Order: sequence, then structure tokens, then C-alpha cells
Amino acid sequence: MRRLYPKQPLVGIGAVIVCSDKILLEKRGNQPGKGKWSIPGGMVELGEETKQTVMREVKEETNLTVDNPELIDVVDNVETDEKGRVRYHFVIIDYYVTLKGGTLRASSDAAELRWVKMEDVEKYTLTRTFHEFFLKNRTQLEKFDSCKPPTNK
Repeated sequence: MRRLYPKQPLVGIGAVIVCSDKILLEKRGNQPGKGKWSIPGGMVELGEETKQTVMREVKEETNLTVDNPELIDVVDNVETDEKGRVRYHFVIIDYYVTLKGGTLRASSDAAELRWVKMEDVEKYTLTRTFHEFFLKNRTQLEKFDSCKPPTNK
């Protein structure tokens, strides 16, 4: 799967983990967005459902176990070069998840992990797509608590 100058859009996921008004942010270790902050996530593998992907990627990048993915939003990330060619094209499916356990530890593509108060998120150098997602969904995110078991709907 070629990420740089792909022949078609690639599907990725993002995991929203919020505990006590703090959201888990990840400093990206790879392009696109290397060195910027976003939420944990990664690419859907062939034959894998997106809900499986979000749980796998969180485990790989944060060492946390999550469950009960709930769709929040779908975000497009299209970046072109100076000649107008598509450099990156991702369709990112963002899920809210419930925290089940584990000890927070950055691994895989995560350069660093940090729990950040909602009011401080915009003080960080965010990826463009996460910044747009955060602004659009902030009110909804402030109602989440991944550390509490889900209520019956």
C-alpha cells in the first residue's frame, strides 16, 4: 500500500479516548504530519473491519485496550504537491472508544502520548485534519468519558 502519491484513496481510522475531560493525543512519528499532534490511529488492513482496526491500532500505538467503537465523523485528508499532484489521500473514520485497560506507553508510530485537557488542545501543533475535526466535534467530545462503562441505550 503506497501512502505517498497513491493510486487511490486509503482508509484510516482515528480513536477518540477521553477521560476526565482529557483527550489522549499522539505526537505523530511518521508522515504525513510527522511531529504534529493528533489522535491515535492508523490504516485499515485488507479483510479487516474498521471497528477491528481502531481497537488494533490503539493497542499497537498506546498499549491500551479499548472496546465499543462508536462512529463520530469521517474526515478527508487530501494533500497535493506544488504541481497539483495528489501527494496523500486518506479517508479517516473517527471512532469514540471505551477504555478497557492497559498501561499507557508510546510505541509503533507514536513519538509521544499525552493526556491533554480539552481547553488546552488548541495550544498544541495539531495536524490540519485533527484540528478541523476537533473544532467541528468539540462539544460532542466534551460529553465523552472513555473511562466509564457505556450505558444501555
